[in-house]
Amino acid sequence: MEKVEKQDSKNHQKDVRLNKFLSHSGVASRRNADEIIEQGRVEINGKVVTELGTRVDPGSDTIAVDGEVVRLPEKYTYVLLNKPKDTITTVKDERGRKTVMDVVSLRGRFYPVGRLDRNSTGALLITNDGELAHRLMHPRFEVEKAYYVRLDKPLEEKDRKKLLRGVTIDKKKAKAEEVTLIEKSKRTEIGVVLHEGRNRQIRNMFEVLGYDVKALDRVAYAGLTCKGIKRGEWRHLTKKEVAGLKSLVKLT
Repeated sequence: MEKVEKQDSKNHQKDVRLNKFLSHSGVASRRNADEIIEQGRVEINGKVVTELGTRVDPGSDTIAVDGEVVRLPEKYTYVLLNKPKDTITTVKDERGRKTVMDVVSLRGRFYPVGRLDRNSTGALLITNDGELAHRLMHPRFEVEKAYYVRLDKPLEEKDRKKLLRGVTIDKKKAKAEEVTLIEKSKRTEIGVVLHEGRNRQIRNMFEVLGYDVKALDRVAYAGLTCKGIKRGEWRHLTKKEVAGLKSLVKLT
């Protein structure tokens, strides 16, 4: 396989890193774009590229992934889905299960920002703006996510405090920023706020302490809520909401 040599950024100020281009074009998140490049699935002007530092000029280079030419979208689109149960948070599923992309009516390359497991519900942002998605998911920006949790038994106070201090999952510490009891629920309905976003994190945190999560709904993501959006429906974000997200992650 031939390689396209990494170009000197000082001589090509209009060039961008290949993974950033792929992210902006909606192919994948920045991290997943690196994997696609290393797998030899990307071509620039007909030549296979595997070097992560490669730079491209979107105005003159032809970039293809798996043989399909990739271009920057003419405009960025941002939608908020009230995710229903029994849907997979991914673009497509090899087992043919229903995905969140089957729920929304969008054409082009889009992907969900963050994850909700199959039977969890609630606020899920979907966009083709790869740079914004990358930043929202990056741990350093500590994007706030709020959840409603219903447990199989009352939450003991000592366990509530453990969640705030942090519990160990797969040899890594996971902690909640807030854990509040919902009134008149007999301690079985809980409000949880996270700044982290690992796969199945809330379910795993409670499971470590001996609880089974019966229902999990994300009520807010980066300040966005599903108020006025029925389960399984979605809406476009307003300009003000998009500007708020960009400001949150310092994206000008």
